[in-house]
Amino acid sequence: MAAHSGDNAAPMTNFHVISIGTLARNTLWNEGTAVRTAHATTTLIEGDDALILIDPSLPPQVLAARLHERCGKQPGDITHVFCTGFSDTHVGGIAAFPEAIWLCSEVEFENAHEAIDDNLVAAQEHGDAAGMEAMECLKVIHARMRPCPDSIVDGVDLFPLPGIRPGSAGLLLPQTRRTVLIAGDAVATNGHLHAGQVLPECFNREQAMESFKEAIEIADVIVPGRDNVTINPLRPGLL
Repeated sequence: MAAHSGDNAAPMTNFHVISIGTLARNTLWNEGTAVRTAHATTTLIEGDDALILIDPSLPPQVLAARLHERCGKQPGDITHVFCTGFSDTHVGGIAAFPEAIWLCSEVEFENAHEAIDDNLVAAQEHGDAAGMEAMECLKVIHARMRPCPDSIVDGVDLFPLPGIRPGSAGLLLPQTRRTVLIAGDAVATNGHLHAGQVLPECFNREQAMESFKEAIEIADVIVPGRDNVTINPLRPGLL
């Protein structure tokens, strides 16, 4: 689905869902353990002189194919990559975009640095070869990552949504007739949106609920972290 600004005076930002994500387990479906491979929803924002890919989750080759299928773009066309959270689920395919600027929120950037070091030490102490390899990979990605400015380009604004992770953040696209929020895991699925619930795995549940409430108060259109784009049910009759 693509969204379009309705006024030439407004920032010309369109968005496309490239790949719909999923949860390893969905407690709303009474799933107690992981039953599938988790991956995040990947979205592309097209602005003036910028192509911003959010949450490159799938493996690089798969994601490159999806990008071409969904909007006819190649990895080399992407100018920025933004991760709503810094985890392997959100950065799994980021290597497909070596020419882009890689971004996450400043809080998430700083927290990830400490978490990677702590997890690497723990893996070394336990002789966990797979864990060490995973942390070394994340360390390389983190070295390329940069803290996101308040606005990536005109009409694409950073929107902090802490709670699921310390520095979880989305991107806000203010448009003439509606506001679009690419929410990441702050709004996990359409089911969580309608149920008024956040994910059970939270860094800070109280913060996560506040961010969830803020998201539904400000956004007319929401791209959840693990689902397809949806109209905010509190904003009926928009489209």
